[in-house]
Amino acid sequence: LMGEKEVGRARRYQRPLALILFDIDHFKDVNDSHGHLIGDHVLQVLTKLVTRTTRATDIVCRYGGEEFIVLMPEASREEGLAMAERLRQEISRMTVVTAGGTLSLTVSLGVAALGPEEDDNLESLIARADRAMYQAKAAGRNTVRG
Repeated sequence: LMGEKEVGRARRYQRPLALILFDIDHFKDVNDSHGHLIGDHVLQVLTKLVTRTTRATDIVCRYGGEEFIVLMPEASREEGLAMAERLRQEISRMTVVTAGGTLSLTVSLGVAALGPEEDDNLESLIARADRAMYQAKAAGRNTVRG
């Protein structure tokens, strides 16, 4: 809902808007080998890190199981790509200490920016970022595409 509102505002005032979609590489392995409680803890730690790394005006939310969206009002595609790269680096440096040992994570990120098309909306933005994220996975993960 908040996302739709931001997209509407960006379109109305013809302002830039970027969206980053990412997920944790091989997250199923984390759940399978450490259990869902550790998996949930990892997602909480990651959410905190993403919120800390992004701008105060950015909207961070979980999307589906282990996917995340960062909606960046007033950000161009280039700024979205730069933020995605910063997130990629921060997350790859992060370690999560668990009873079963220390975990490190990588993410694959896709970036899309709102275009001038009349029918461009939050859904199409997410779909484009999703395609870019799958390109990042195909390129070997732990990378950014947009």
